[in-house]
Amino acid sequence: MPYVTLTRAQGNNRAVIDGSVVPEGFPLEFAQEAVLVQGFRKMVRDLAYDVSEMALTTYLCAREHGVRFTALPVFLVRGFHHGATLVRRDGSITAAKQLAGRRVGVNRGYTVTTGVWGRAILDTEGGLDLDSVTWVRSDDEHVAGYRPPANVVPAPSGRTLVDLLKAGELDAVVGVGTDDPDLMPLIPGPGEAGFAALRERGLYPINHLVVVKDDVLAAEPGIAAAVFEAFAESKRRYVERLRSGTVENATDRMYARVLAETGADPLPYGLEPNRAVLEELMGHAVRQHILATPVPLEELFAPSTLDLAG
Repeated sequence: MPYVTLTRAQGNNRAVIDGSVVPEGFPLEFAQEAVLVQGFRKMVRDLAYDVSEMALTTYLCAREHGVRFTALPVFLVRGFHHGATLVRRDGSITAAKQLAGRRVGVNRGYTVTTGVWGRAILDTEGGLDLDSVTWVRSDDEHVAGYRPPANVVPAPSGRTLVDLLKAGELDAVVGVGTDDPDLMPLIPGPGEAGFAALRERGLYPINHLVVVKDDVLAAEPGIAAAVFEAFAESKRRYVERLRSGTVENATDRMYARVLAETGADPLPYGLEPNRAVLEELMGHAVRQHILATPVPLEELFAPSTLDLAG
C-alpha cells in the first residue's frame, strides 16, 4: 500500500517524486496541493497525509498542542530572511528599533516560520523589543488551538498587508512576497547580509522539514529510517548536480553559493549537524510566545532517525 505524501517539487526531492529513489519497502504516492501551505493546514488539522512536508515552527506549535505526527530530520527548505521585513521607500523607518510601538504586518499567521526568523533578525541584529510592537496578521493560525499574545491582532478584512502599509496604517510588513516598487527591504543588501550572518555566526535558517503520522510510525517501525534515507539519497544527487555547476533557478543559485562559500553540503540532514540552528529557532519561538517552553530536540524526531545523517 503506498503512503500518501505531500511535498513540493524542488531540486533536493526530485528523485523521490519522480520515483528514481523509493523508500525501501514503503512506496510513496504523491498528493497535489495548489498552495503548499494549505496542505500544511490539512495535515495539522486533519492528518490528511501519511507523510508531509511541514513548516518548522508550525510543527513545533502543533506538537505542543498534541497533534499526532512526528518529524524526521529531513530539512527540505532553508534560506535567509534579512529581506523579510519591508518598509515604504518614501517612509521614515530606516532601522529596526524605530518599529517599537508601531504596527507591523505579518504574512498569514503569527507562527509562520518566515515571520519567526524575520522577527528574530529584528530582535537579535536590530535590537527591537518585539513585545513593544503590535503585530497584525493577515490570516489565522494553522494550529487552531494556538492563542497568540495580546499584541497580535487580525488585519481588517478585504485589505492586503501591502495596501495597509502603503496607506500608512502599518509601518512595515514581514514575510510578504511582493515586487511593489514603492516598498523596499528594511535591511539594505539583504542577500549579502544573510551570507554575512552565515559567515560570522553560522546563521543558516531552516524553514521546512518532513513529518509522519504517529499512527503510521507505530504500525510500521521501519518507515522513518527508510523515508529519511530516500530523501537523503535524493538530496545527495541534487548536491552533486550543484557541484557540477547545474543551476536552474534562484534557489539552486543560493544553495550553490552556500556550497561554494562553506565547502560543505548546503542541505545537511540529521539532528546533529543542525542542532545549533534548531536550538536557536526554539529559543526564538519561546521568546516570541509561540511555545511555552523549549523541548529537548531528541523528543521532536522519530527515535530511529536520531543518529542518522545524510
